[in-house]
Amino acid sequence: MGKLLCDSTTVAEPFQGSPPAALPWRDPKSEPIGAVDLVVPGFSGGWEDVVGLEDQQRRHLQRLHAKGVLWKPPEEEDDSSSSSPSSSALRSVVFRLSHGGEVSADGNCLFTASRKAMGGEVVDARELRRRTVARFLEDLGSAGVEEREAIDDAIRHMYSPDLKNGWGIHVVQEVKLLAKKEDRFALDSAIDELIHLGMQREMAAESIYKERCIPVNDGPSWAKYMLISGSPDDEYDIITLQYTEEGLLSVDENREGRAAAFGDDIAIECLATEFKREIYVVQAHGSDAMVDEENCVFFLPHRPRSQITELPFFLFMKGTGWCGAGADHYEPLIAHPSTFVSQEKVAVVLGKYLQDPSRNLITDKLPERKLLFELAISGRGLSNAPGQL
Repeated sequence: MGKLLCDSTTVAEPFQGSPPAALPWRDPKSEPIGAVDLVVPGFSGGWEDVVGLEDQQRRHLQRLHAKGVLWKPPEEEDDSSSSSPSSSALRSVVFRLSHGGEVSADGNCLFTASRKAMGGEVVDARELRRRTVARFLEDLGSAGVEEREAIDDAIRHMYSPDLKNGWGIHVVQEVKLLAKKEDRFALDSAIDELIHLGMQREMAAESIYKERCIPVNDGPSWAKYMLISGSPDDEYDIITLQYTEEGLLSVDENREGRAAAFGDDIAIECLATEFKREIYVVQAHGSDAMVDEENCVFFLPHRPRSQITELPFFLFMKGTGWCGAGADHYEPLIAHPSTFVSQEKVAVVLGKYLQDPSRNLITDKLPERKLLFELAISGRGLSNAPGQL
């Protein structure tokens, strides 16, 4: 209901929720460094039960769980004037990554999955969303002119793209608009007036929404957008205009107000900053992405804009083809701390090595993935649904 189509398309996301358990962290200093078998007999991280994975993805993820992922805290400059904890107080940890269960595909998956992945957090997904936006606004207020312009440019690219460009990458581009809930009756009346004058309904809706709604094209409008959780208590409803190169494809009027703002790279960085933890998005791409089994899984790091004082957490994303900047859905990964081993024994080394293109999993053996990685990190990625990261 509430979606006007110029062409017929259907999208389904069959995801439900199930809570995982969190495990305490052990100081790796208490464990000897050596070759230790990290495989727990009879358990392969739960990847055999995850739906929608190809065999090569499943095998790679099971190997990650078996061998472990070594995280090294980043090196920081000495700041003797600061009394707050820093990453220098943290130790390298080997994690075994298991699937944390499916979460509802209601648009709040970034925050629902993050809550599960962090473990032990008492705040709910909506509060995580609120804190993410509050952190963004605080950081935006202290940003310089050039940084604010860069932020606004990134937001415009994702939510108010220039429809004259981008068709070499995108098949469908979306424009996000915000309609105040209290204005919906007046908007409907204005649309009906244009229809009575002979305009097609989808064209009338496009015209009125673009004229009277707030475009998501800068920091303040992004904050309004990202607060929307699909709740009746939201101040705004999300209107989505979809375009192909030929013109308007559909108008999603979201009449029931259930659409939520999908978390994007900006939100992930703000979430990382709020909790002073790195967040790694583990993307798994299938055969439609033209990658072999060894390169079908990679890690996208999101570092906080502040000192790191806590261990990282991990999210899982099933990539679709070359939609490298974001698939449709986040799921939690549970990072089980394990006996520390030498980095030669683990599957992946995260930290300073991942930030060096000559030493990381993404670019070692498939040069084309360096471009995919850089596009995904910058938010200029190859998704055909720009806001659904």
